[in-house]
Amino acid sequence: MTDPTTFGARLRAYRERAGKTRPVLGGLVGRSAEWVKALENGRLLPPRLPMLLRLAEVLDISDLADLTGDQSLSVASVTRAGHPDVDNVAAVMQRTAVSVSDPTPVDVLRGLVDQAWALWHRSTAERTAVAAVLPGLLVEAQGSARRLDGLARRHALVELARVYHLAQLYLAHQPYPELVWLAADRAMLAAQDADDPAAIAVAAWYYAHVYRGANQIDAAEQVLVGAAGLVDPAAGGEQLARWGQAQLGIALGHSKAGRAGQAWRAWDAADEAASRLGSGYAHPWLMFGPAACAAYAVTIETDLCRAGEAVRRADTMDYRALPSCTRRAAALIEAARAHVLHRGEVAAVHLLGRALRESVDTVRHHPYARTAALELSNRPGTVGEDARELALAIGVMG
Repeated sequence: MTDPTTFGARLRAYRERAGKTRPVLGGLVGRSAEWVKALENGRLLPPRLPMLLRLAEVLDISDLADLTGDQSLSVASVTRAGHPDVDNVAAVMQRTAVSVSDPTPVDVLRGLVDQAWALWHRSTAERTAVAAVLPGLLVEAQGSARRLDGLARRHALVELARVYHLAQLYLAHQPYPELVWLAADRAMLAAQDADDPAAIAVAAWYYAHVYRGANQIDAAEQVLVGAAGLVDPAAGGEQLARWGQAQLGIALGHSKAGRAGQAWRAWDAADEAASRLGSGYAHPWLMFGPAACAAYAVTIETDLCRAGEAVRRADTMDYRALPSCTRRAAALIEAARAHVLHRGEVAAVHLLGRALRESVDTVRHHPYARTAALELSNRPGTVGEDARELALAIGVMG
């Protein structure tokens, strides 16, 4: 830090470290560039806890003391809620021994993995549903990939990668960030060992999530561009879907970095691929398709701080076209984020409530949903009252 004695200097240093301009940082937390400037110059006092947490999340600060200079407070302790069964999944992820029991036939293993993904998408409490099967499925997939030979082993490795993707989703936004990286890394290794380009493309999509979460935007793009080159979009079907998803990941990285032109070029490529797959298409477990592209367009507009366009896209989005409770909930949270950016707090609280009805687990573990509910609970009138109910329901207020 250039001047560790003032809040404003620390805020500016972390903003510059993250490569964000004042308008971008202000937009991402629902404030103006002038507000950021006033904080940095000391003309405004530091904001209240909910806004401090949002600033810390956007700037990738893990301990609030690094920003405030006050007593230590883990940002994750407020923005990340641990699932009751997370220790069971963590224990299996951390073990090095592999089961010595007979391997599961690949067709059976594939069916079990498909069932686990169906639980994830169809349940309104997806983490709770998946936690019941994930530890055993990890053990079974690891053992089969180790003990099978030849083509059967390669197919088992593809299924193992899919199990690690599911583990990564389960572990996301919980107090085990190192296990999220581990799940992404093991999934990529399994896909590479299988020598399966389509599996590598999907592993790149999930690896890019953790890179973007760590503000390593260029690393995220590199892994996605490399993986997209392994599949042939002209082949249609699975290869086209996985190529399109890689383009979508590239678009999300560019938008987070504020590169509008590059973001929309990549999104256009993804959307064109989704359109070729059919207007009602949704990949059975990746959920890539036209509806997913439309939902991520809201995220891109919001990340680019184009509030009006973000709200327009959010308000015309057909959320029922997303055949996944957790994906609908996540899309509704992004719509709420767009409305907060546009000063539409009534709509934002309504959308967060809709998201909660779609998936309690998604909202409860989503950092933005948690901090937004906490911040909006301080508003007067019905906005504050409804936000306090949300905050109680997701466990950020006692």
